[in-house]
Amino acid sequence: MAGLTLADRAASDLSKPRIRPVDPDDMRPVSVSARLGRLQFHDSGKFRVLVLADIQDGPKVNKDTIKLIEAALDSSRPDIVIFSGNQIAGYDQAYAKTFRKRTWTPQKWPMGAAATSQRDTELEHTRELVRQEISQFLSPLIERRIPWAVTYGNHDFQCGLSCAELDEIYREFPGCLNPEPPIKRSDRPRKQPGSGLPDQYIYPCEAGTFLLPVSEDRKSDSVLGLVVFNSGDYGKLGGYGAPSQRALDFLKVAPSLIGAKSMVFQHIPVPQYYDLLKEVPATAAHAVEGYRTFAGHNYVIDENKTLPGSFLGEGISCPDTDTGEFDILKSGDGYFALLAGHDHRNRFVGTTDGLTLVATPTCGFGSYGPAPAQRAARLLEFDIRHPYEPRTQLLEFGDLVGKASSGKAYTYALNGTPDAAKEGTNLLRRPRLLAQILRKMHLKK
Repeated sequence: MAGLTLADRAASDLSKPRIRPVDPDDMRPVSVSARLGRLQFHDSGKFRVLVLADIQDGPKVNKDTIKLIEAALDSSRPDIVIFSGNQIAGYDQAYAKTFRKRTWTPQKWPMGAAATSQRDTELEHTRELVRQEISQFLSPLIERRIPWAVTYGNHDFQCGLSCAELDEIYREFPGCLNPEPPIKRSDRPRKQPGSGLPDQYIYPCEAGTFLLPVSEDRKSDSVLGLVVFNSGDYGKLGGYGAPSQRALDFLKVAPSLIGAKSMVFQHIPVPQYYDLLKEVPATAAHAVEGYRTFAGHNYVIDENKTLPGSFLGEGISCPDTDTGEFDILKSGDGYFALLAGHDHRNRFVGTTDGLTLVATPTCGFGSYGPAPAQRAARLLEFDIRHPYEPRTQLLEFGDLVGKASSGKAYTYALNGTPDAAKEGTNLLRRPRLLAQILRKMHLKK
């Protein structure tokens, strides 16, 4: 397909993992970059990023999620793993006592010394529950000594902890590349103790937003930048919000800090993802209605703009108004791609205005999404000969692991977790009936 810069030129690339599992007797870090001490292209000329989107679970992470993470790590042997937000289902009933629906609404606590003590006790309990969850999905990475980075979505903070507080907890674990935010300037790089990359420089901005330069083989010159970006959470007028002004300002200068083009990894997609779709009548096959601003319009994947295997499973949930982020990315020559999660059922790659946009489905089994076999991690493989045209493929649960261990119906807008935030929309109140309908629909396909 002409014009795409993120090239998966054969449909078969989207099916099976291309890399053999790690030798169990090899005790070196699985990450080649961890062996080298910094994010760096290998002697082979390759560099790999594995993206895990929307784990979105409570304190006890679904065991199938862990199985997928383990299998994806062993199949791809990435240099770094990036978690693209909504690791924590902050609305989970376990966090009900410290739950916060929106960042700007204060938590309601009784007044007085006794109430303050109770609040501190409850928040510390939440911190411990968050640590328990994080330790579960990070354990496969820590065992394999793979460095990692996280950004945040619209549910992480709802447990009652700010992104900055969550950042502090993540930094307690080996391999974390999230830096402490700077007091003033973001153009001064720092190193992150405990990351497993002693020679890696990081340009910090704020919790969930920072820049990771990737070096050329055996040289200190940066060839590529990975911008981990906090895309915000909710808008005060409804829908989804915008990145902070500080984050947007950082986005404007990040590529110039390292002298190389960059790719952005964030949670919420920008409205321009709709440019990869074409509008169709509501009665058209596979038509999906748009979200909020785009409601009343129905869409399918535009095959002339997207790669083979692209799939639209739900309306793109983006901010109601353009935040200006896309204009920053396409202006100048600093960026080549943007990856987002958030929409658990969407899985497509395409190019608009010279910028490649990537939608990545959920890897988690704790909330809604596609069929269990299609929960996936996304692998990006960069080549030093054309570092801004990485290959990408989805590493699916069905291919890597097989059949899910639970008989639960993982369907859109339905899950078995009590929803303290009332964020979900249960369109059918009879899950068994819905499961029967879905089975019949599947048999007709």
